[in-house]
Amino acid sequence: MKPARLFDLIDYRRQTHPDRAVFVAKRGAEWHKYDVEEYAENVDAISYGLMHLGLQPGDHLVLISGDRPEWNFVDMATQQAGAILVPVYPTISEEAYRYILTDCEVRYLVVENESMLHKVQNILPDLATLKAVCVIDSTEATRKDYPSLDDWKESGRANPQPEALAGRKAAIGPRDVATMIYTSGTTGHPKGVMLCHENILTCMYGVEHTPKPYFTRAMSFLPLCHIYERMMNYLYQYMGYETYYAESIAKVVDNLKVAQPYMMTAVPRFIEKMYDGIYRKGEKLKGFKKSLFFWSLRLATEYDLDGMSWWYNVRRKVADRLVYKQIRDTFGGCLEMFVSGGSAVQPRLARFFTCIGMNIYEGYGLTETAPVIAVSSAAPHGRKLGTAGLPLPGIEVKVLEGSNEIVCRGSNVMLGYYKQPELTKEVIDSEGWFHTGDTGAFEPEGQLRITGRIKSLFKTSMGKFINPEFIEGRFKESPFILEMMVVGENQKFAAALILPDFQFLKEWQERHDIHCETRDEMIADKRTLERYNRVMAKYNATLGATEQIKRYKLINDTWDTSNGCLTPTLKIKRAVLSERYKELIDELFN
Repeated sequence: MKPARLFDLIDYRRQTHPDRAVFVAKRGAEWHKYDVEEYAENVDAISYGLMHLGLQPGDHLVLISGDRPEWNFVDMATQQAGAILVPVYPTISEEAYRYILTDCEVRYLVVENESMLHKVQNILPDLATLKAVCVIDSTEATRKDYPSLDDWKESGRANPQPEALAGRKAAIGPRDVATMIYTSGTTGHPKGVMLCHENILTCMYGVEHTPKPYFTRAMSFLPLCHIYERMMNYLYQYMGYETYYAESIAKVVDNLKVAQPYMMTAVPRFIEKMYDGIYRKGEKLKGFKKSLFFWSLRLATEYDLDGMSWWYNVRRKVADRLVYKQIRDTFGGCLEMFVSGGSAVQPRLARFFTCIGMNIYEGYGLTETAPVIAVSSAAPHGRKLGTAGLPLPGIEVKVLEGSNEIVCRGSNVMLGYYKQPELTKEVIDSEGWFHTGDTGAFEPEGQLRITGRIKSLFKTSMGKFINPEFIEGRFKESPFILEMMVVGENQKFAAALILPDFQFLKEWQERHDIHCETRDEMIADKRTLERYNRVMAKYNATLGATEQIKRYKLINDTWDTSNGCLTPTLKIKRAVLSERYKELIDELFN
């Protein structure tokens, strides 16, 4: 019988794939495999340890950690003991930690290491509800004041309560809250999204038929505290895959060679970086090899799922034997599927990777929808490059007339925002429709295309609406542009702040004998500015007159989560950037 609650996945895995490792992670110099019995034993030990500490059904346990098997141990242990897991990104500010830990009335806190403990240590004395803290990777310094996760497990093994735990598990239903996830948000305070077991399992079962039947391994590197990666992680457990955890983002490519996964999740920015790496590899070639390489790349960006001519397919076979196979081998040789979410993938990159055999499947959703609303699939018309695919089976999705807002209704929609019933009513109407705030349109075959975000739209002084995300996506097809923010509300035209891809730009300048000592010199160089002018002209030619970028400014800065410029899902925070660059933006229009 299929699992009805998330923690039922452990028994299901025991029945269906008892001999295959569940998780694989680096421990020192070696990769350690955790089978289902080791998984279950760790989970039960932590549950007993928490119950011995006094954990009660409904308590909130906050987990701040990167991806690792222990993340899953704590997740399942918390759930089956009747408590609610509140996962939090390890990269947010102290102010954000203070708000979340206070708002959720944290009872138990698990942090990954000493460094993570230092980020929240100043907050701990102010948390009136907090009962216990533990550190997964403890040191002699931290162990003086806080137990390790191993200490909790040893306490649980010494004080087992199997009957009490069985009673707690039996009392939990599919519509009970399993987790509470605070949305990152681009403005204002984060909101606690309450998701039940059924919410997440609806999405998991909705995507289970997309992977190929012979898939047995997956790679995980996106944060498990985000519902997108977490739901896919549950899917891997359900399907019987070995889930390899990357050591870090910087080591993903190296780890892919070891894991040789068949599939993985990604965000568009990671896919862009992969392509840039492939492109730079080609730039180092010489003569005929270089010409062949870039001919193959150009051929791949012309690919379309609807079918190509016999002559195209002949050339593709040649390119596959001589170039594409070598690219695939760089990433382990078995990787056949990326599931991409967070924002739209550039169409040329979707074509490229799909053509070379590393298929990109796009999806769309929000934390509030656990997270899937629509996803590419193997169903008829289930996949069209540039779209999010078909709505999830059993989920109603429509686009409202006038506003073009996407709304959905079904068992994937959250129970509500924690302690914010009025805000919940604002997004879930009286008929149960969740209002996403995103705009979209349906293709003739039924696929959902995302066109923008209502709050991101702005109007020029000429009365024309501008969709900045659409324009930014178009320009970011250029390898010269890492990030971009389009501005121009109440102005006569659209302008932009551009963050160059300095690594690519440095290599380009070296090839053209341009020698600069600093980044400021790089973006002030005359020949470089002329090259960016050509980039702007190229993409402006693909836009309508009112959408074209009339003025732009290259900036030397870093946009990431640590300085608050990007959300944890790598979306730009427009309000933050607008304030950060207020003077520069004013200059663009003066």
